[in-house]
Amino acid sequence: MVISGPARPQCRRFPHQSTAAVTLTSAQIIVLATPVFLALIAVEWAVGRWRGRDTYRWPDAMASIGLGMVNQLVAVGTRLFGIGFYALVFEHLALQRLPVDAWWVWVGALVGYDFLYYGYHRFGHRVALGWAAHAVHHQSEDYNLSTALRQTGTGFLTSWVFYLPLALAGVPPVVFGTVALIDLLYQFWVHTQQVGKLGWFDRWFCSPSNHRVHHAVNDRYLDKNYGGILIVWDRLFGTFAEEDDAEPCVYGTRSPLRSWNPVAANLQVYRELLSDSRRATRWADRLRVWIEPPGWRPADVAARWPKPAFELARVERYDPPQQPVRLAAAVVLFVAALGVTSVLLWHVHRWPALQGLAVGLVVVALLVGVAWFTSAPRTAPRGAGAARA
Repeated sequence: MVISGPARPQCRRFPHQSTAAVTLTSAQIIVLATPVFLALIAVEWAVGRWRGRDTYRWPDAMASIGLGMVNQLVAVGTRLFGIGFYALVFEHLALQRLPVDAWWVWVGALVGYDFLYYGYHRFGHRVALGWAAHAVHHQSEDYNLSTALRQTGTGFLTSWVFYLPLALAGVPPVVFGTVALIDLLYQFWVHTQQVGKLGWFDRWFCSPSNHRVHHAVNDRYLDKNYGGILIVWDRLFGTFAEEDDAEPCVYGTRSPLRSWNPVAANLQVYRELLSDSRRATRWADRLRVWIEPPGWRPADVAARWPKPAFELARVERYDPPQQPVRLAAAVVLFVAALGVTSVLLWHVHRWPALQGLAVGLVVVALLVGVAWFTSAPRTAPRGAGAARA
């Protein structure tokens, strides 16, 4: 009793202190890592040019990196939500308190996080609500390191639920936040077409070859290879597919976005689901639209508002012609958005909330401007897509 008395107030303070520390560290680590990301993107572009296999287009790369900025801006306001809820469960419901300074806690937490990430990632592909958030990452019809930075702005709505088992198991919030960042940063390098198959490494880990399969819309590759660091989860649960050189991967989604606009990208699938839900005559179908696999539609809605079936042979990339002057203006706005985002992420902990929100909206406006300068004219025909990727 003498020991437990003074220890309990410290335990109550620890999660909240750790939550703030993790939030600040994550934002600033991203700022510090950004030059490294951009340098590696430049190296990949140069290697592709040298090999005659350039996988980059300026508008697409700027759109993907811009969505990464939006993701980080949203995370400023929502990371405390996810980690805060985690800390609350850790504080009041944890079965035990694992030591922060034990190496096996860190290793176990990383493996445990990666396993739970597999479940969350699979949810993002097999449940329409999850796909509404995750689709953003797959909308690019190119596949390169800039695609890795293309992240959703709405994933925070559901992602936190999947990692609560770690809190219940007693993994401290600071450990959780760190292994989450490690898992995320690892996945950057696998988004490339310049690295081929890696033999034994492909059998155990998420690799460029394995992850190319994950981003493909080919029938044989669809909804495969969900692993973040380890690919063994897919092998265990029957969701693994090997890349076949005889069938090149076709990237994007089966319901193409056909826009560089970051707001449209984040809202695309939500708008489609809401439209089908409102059109359905049965209340049960209005709910099922959100929880069935992506592409499921009520029979009455599909009959009255049919969508053409997906055909791989008819896939055509969104690639509006670029005018040099407009592209140059887009690059200027993009660089400005990147600079403002970096300043915000580095200093936001010192700013009033309204100031941070205002600066974040400026960044979004700049990125919308980038999209406007690089997009097709309004009079251009829009391609029709099928229900799902």
